Amino acid sequence: MNPPNKCITIQKAKELQKEWRETRATVTTNGTTHKDTCEFHFDLEELQEYINYVREQSRKNDAERPGINVWLGAYPAEDDRPSLNTIFFSATRKMKPEEEDDSGRDYLESDEIEPMNTVGGLWPPLPYKG
Repeated sequence: MNPPNKCITIQKAKELQKEWRETRATVTTNGTTHKDTCEFHFDLEELQEYINYVREQSRKNDAERPGINVWLGAYPAEDDRPSLNTIFFSATRKMKPEEEDDSGRDYLESDEIEPMNTVGGLWPPLPYKG
């Protein structure tokens, strides 16, 4: 099977990761500097379960062209760890004509479908090896 059109090469992924490490890996929070996490793992079963949930709920809500946004978030600091990045998935749907605005988007977050966030990033961060 050929990769989907939006796949990138492993080399391109390495370049993107290198740029992130050189420009964003170190974070300053409340005057304290630390390296932030940059890797999040979901197994295919978890992802498929969420995709199925979004599809089913979107059908029930008559949502057109459902999708999923990936958002950055941060967990609060703990005794043994600084505040670290996380990601969460949020279901989207196509905007209706009366909902269109000047945001440049043609979709909205779905307020009928719960977001997904069940994973923290690995810390300390490791480089992408491809």
